[in-house]
This record gives sequence, structure tokens and C-alpha cells, in this order.
Amino acid sequence: MKNTIEIANRLVELARQGKFETAQRELYAKDAVSIEPENSPGLKTVKGLDKIIKKGDEWQKMVEEVHGSSVSEPVGAGDQFAVAMSMDVTMKGQGRTTMNEVAVYQVKEGKIVSEQFIY
Repeated sequence: MKNTIEIANRLVELARQGKFETAQRELYAKDAVSIEPENSPGLKTVKGLDKIIKKGDEWQKMVEEVHGSSVSEPVGAGDQFAVAMSMDVTMKGQGRTTMNEVAVYQVKEGKIVSEQFIY
């Protein structure tokens, strides 16, 4: 069973390659939860790996073009870790923008059980 920092490092590795669905299928628990801020434009909090993957698909449909992205090294404490993410994207019908967020993950029994986005 992988520990929290091993999971964090693998998530960062895959995220830097743009392989978010691969990361979800490999690292997330089946009943994981994905938490968005209450004022999120279009994306909602969901529970369950299938719904998290569907949410990722919905996000991709809103993006016209990705111009660049970055993912920080993880910072961990106990069973949680966080990464800072930045994306330079053109959103369909909205133009080009830079999005910055902090993602906080919780790990239990070798799997990510929650992700929370703060932006």
C-alpha cells in the first residue's frame, strides 16, 4: 500500500502530463468525493469515482484550448497533501484566462478519498 507522499508524488507526475483521468482511476477510492467551492461556475461537488471522471469530462468540454499549465511539488501533513495548480486556458465563449487553485487531498488506506479545490 502506498503512503500519502508516494500517492502525492504519483498524482503530481500524472497531472504534469495532463493525465488526470489516469490519476483518478489509479489513485482514487471508488467512493471518493470531489469538492468545489460553493460559487464554482459550472462544476459541482460530486461523490463517487464515476461521477468524478464525468466531472472531468464536463470540464474538458468547457475548454477550447490549453496554452500551458503547472503543478507544484506536493506539501504533505499526515494523511493529507496539497498542490498548487495553474492553467492558462481559453474557455469556450469566454476567452483566454489564467486559473490558479490549491487542491487539497486526503488519503485513507492507500487511496485518495477526497479532493477539495480552493480558488
